[in-house]
Amino acid sequence: MFDLFRSRARVVRWGLSALLMLVAVSMVVTLIPGWGSIPTERDQPVAEIGDEVLTQREVHLQIQAAMRNNAFPREMAYVYVPQLVDQMITDRLLAYEAERLGFRVTEADVARTIGSLFPQLFQDGKFVGREIYVNYLAQQNLTVEQFEANVRKQMLLTRLQNLAAEGAIVTPEEIEREFRRRFQRVKLEYIVIPAAKLRAEVKVTPEEIRDYFERNRALFQIPEKRSFDVLVMDEVKIGERIEIPEAQLRAAYQQRQEQYRTPERVHVRHILLKTTEKPNEEIPKIRARAEELLKQLRAGADFAELAKKNSEDPGSAGQGGDLGWIVRGQTVKAFEDVAFTLKPKELSGVISTEYGFHILQVLAREPARLKPFEEVKDELSRDLKRQQVFELMQKLADQAVAELNKTPMQAPEVAARLGVPVIRVEKASASDPIPGLPVGAEQIHQALTGAGKGRATPPIPIENNKLVVAVLREVFPARPAELAEVENQVRQQLVTRKLQSLLDQRAGEILEKARSAGGDLRKVAQATGFEFRTTQEFGPDGAADGIGPASSVIEAFLKPVGEIFGPVTMGEQRFVCKVAARTDADMKKLAEQRAAILNELKTRKARERGELFIDSIRTRLVREGKVKIHEDVIRRIASAYST
Repeated sequence: MFDLFRSRARVVRWGLSALLMLVAVSMVVTLIPGWGSIPTERDQPVAEIGDEVLTQREVHLQIQAAMRNNAFPREMAYVYVPQLVDQMITDRLLAYEAERLGFRVTEADVARTIGSLFPQLFQDGKFVGREIYVNYLAQQNLTVEQFEANVRKQMLLTRLQNLAAEGAIVTPEEIEREFRRRFQRVKLEYIVIPAAKLRAEVKVTPEEIRDYFERNRALFQIPEKRSFDVLVMDEVKIGERIEIPEAQLRAAYQQRQEQYRTPERVHVRHILLKTTEKPNEEIPKIRARAEELLKQLRAGADFAELAKKNSEDPGSAGQGGDLGWIVRGQTVKAFEDVAFTLKPKELSGVISTEYGFHILQVLAREPARLKPFEEVKDELSRDLKRQQVFELMQKLADQAVAELNKTPMQAPEVAARLGVPVIRVEKASASDPIPGLPVGAEQIHQALTGAGKGRATPPIPIENNKLVVAVLREVFPARPAELAEVENQVRQQLVTRKLQSLLDQRAGEILEKARSAGGDLRKVAQATGFEFRTTQEFGPDGAADGIGPASSVIEAFLKPVGEIFGPVTMGEQRFVCKVAARTDADMKKLAEQRAAILNELKTRKARERGELFIDSIRTRLVREGKVKIHEDVIRRIASAYST
């Protein structure tokens, strides 16, 4: 709730932030996976759409914005990054096609769009001020022109997608069919046949292993292996080498004094009784309640407890009304005027703001001051070290590449001269981990793929704070495996095949027994030693208890009650099922569901039409050479974010 009574300028800035996210241009520069800057070593574009180029920098900025906003889990970046890049390309080529088709967006259209999304930018029909707008965009590494160009692209894209969605018609028959499908219910009886129960019956002899191996030799290969050395430039360890003289720290302190000035601030807590969206006749009662709470506080009541029970500020009530430290300009004026006149531990009267009635208490206050050198010395030292360590890491990495290319077999000596550790890797395949590096093996193996013997890789960023350089010493080509090398793998494949076959056989036998027993699954289960179960009632969009999603037993909705079906395969289990009961949709309720179903079906059809439309545009533009996508660049970018 504290956020609700921030000053107008703050609200405007938040509105702009949300708009930036809406049009996918929130480009706050953060550290990319690696060690601290946007890669610039390759100038090759990611894609070319007409005369426009999608650059690697733009892609990295977009990825970082997504990661900053937790759009996907970091460990899944290798999956999501290519999808994000693909969406960027699709958005741009659709905007390009929209312009080719004659769609136009005027300056007035852009202004109306921003104004309709965020009316707080305009007070009484007048723009609140270009300064707030420009300054905020500058903080996001954007100019007004860049931002509004992206808004324009999004508007073009939306118009083209709306065109694709037009004509999505849903008939009454389709609505009724979907209602019947959606609201029918079935209940199943079933016998579960798990692989674990049959595993002990599977036996494999040495002769079978040899025979299987000989018949399937081509399936068993020893992959290419490499021996190589990895030199590691660790930010933390290299940072330990750097000492910042006190004279340099003091000079930096003098240059940065403005950033170490803290304004006057107060630590405040409050109780809020809201008047927003309340009828005028209730406001006197709300004030009277606030006066009663103030009376209790002055009589010695616990402020935090009263706030937890009575305050209507969801952001602070749970913390006993504590808002933390605030500075001037951070809250609305009526609130601020009182907060900065109270003494520590002093209570205010009942204060009225546009949000309601407040009771304030200042817990502590600090005057404006300049933090002394000793207080910020450690922070300054870390900051200056951070600036130097990246330069030193790059310098060491570049030196390592140069020396290893001259003397590739002397990696330990090169590492000793540079003062960095070396990891010696022997006969590793491309999927093997690298000892001492919990992450980064994939990037290193990829960099070594196709590399010439004795050649060092470029510096590779890993683990957010390391640079590594690898040099290839030897390559051992892929070759057919000998049985002794893959015997366990052969045995496992053979066991799996036999077990699956036995599962199918046993499930088929149980199905026949069930039919012979007139569908009495409980009796068959007891006779065969397998488990009998019953599901709850479920619909086609639900799940069958113990089996899985309804789609795995979808034929249950097509069969009459009492009919047996199966075997149903789910992983390492088989199921023999019987439709125990069915409840058809209550057609009397169709009227109340009609509008919702119509909307869902129309949305689904529009989405399907849109996807086909977009795919056809993309395919045609690529075929015509209007769009060029550099897949190798996308793979490199995705690899840089892999962990």
